[in-house]
Amino acid sequence: MTITRPLPIFDPRIAPVLSVDSHLPDVPPQNLSPAALRQRFFQPPVWTPERNTEKKFGDRVPALAAVLIPLVMRDELMLLLTERGVNLSTHSGQIAFPGGRTDDSDTDAVHTALREADEEIGLPSGHVEILGTLPIYVTGSAFIITPVVALVKPGFHLQPNPAEVADVFEVPLRFLMSPANHRRHVFESEGSQREWLSMAYTSDAPDLPKERYIWGATAAMLRNFYRFLVA
Repeated sequence: MTITRPLPIFDPRIAPVLSVDSHLPDVPPQNLSPAALRQRFFQPPVWTPERNTEKKFGDRVPALAAVLIPLVMRDELMLLLTERGVNLSTHSGQIAFPGGRTDDSDTDAVHTALREADEEIGLPSGHVEILGTLPIYVTGSAFIITPVVALVKPGFHLQPNPAEVADVFEVPLRFLMSPANHRRHVFESEGSQREWLSMAYTSDAPDLPKERYIWGATAAMLRNFYRFLVA
């Protein structure tokens, strides 16, 4: 089978930072423990997602999908993320949650998220404890995504699918739940305006200086997760 490389993707790094949300409170550290998250999903607050629909582009037929927001239980909770392969037809090269399109055989969004996480990165479902779901998020490419939040027990051995995943890495949840790391952007092109958040994380480990630029739907769903936890 011949794989056709997609057109060059938009580089969000070229857009200036308009503002940083450092005026908003962090999620308190005590609320970022496994026990606190279990309780939050058991008794969820009344809250409203900040954003759940992007401006549509293209004529793709809408499709159901689900992603896993996997929080690895290390000394502190770490979010497991992927870097998508550059040859993928949608969102190539972007930072993303494990996940994808719903299959006819999937029983629900949790089934989709677990199956996709296994297929993409080899995350075994036996290490995963499902906490609950966040509100549906609709991307500009017409994916109707259910985010599934889960705790992950360490000790797993990942096997990323090279056809879909270029890299797998972890980011401290406390970094992502601090609005001082949430940057706002606006970019205008050909009469159309795009707005998004970004969260740029660089590990302080000497063997991993690479910047992880989280933006678009992934950043928006993380922002909704922040709103859920701070409500």
